[in-house]
Amino acid sequence: MTKADFVELLKENGEFSSKAAAENALKAFLDTVQDVLVKGDSVTFVGFGTFSAVDVPEKSGKIPGSDKTYTKAAHKAPKFKAGKSLKEAVEAGK
Repeated sequence: MTKADFVELLKENGEFSSKAAAENALKAFLDTVQDVLVKGDSVTFVGFGTFSAVDVPEKSGKIPGSDKTYTKAAHKAPKFKAGKSLKEAVEAGK
């Protein structure tokens, strides 16, 4: 599904008056979640899931087919953990 398709579906499900209003709501939601994660906090929607920022440790490895190695620095990464209701809904959709 493309962003345009998603905005159209959001317009219908959210009963927005226009695509622009639905797109503004989506942008506000995504920007807000991003701001919270940048601050190191998490956002939980009961039943849906939790967005969080996790610390990823430094990693070393070897490049396949050569003797070269690399080291990836420690960093923060976004993570999403699905909630029970979302898992059950997806499971029932099989």
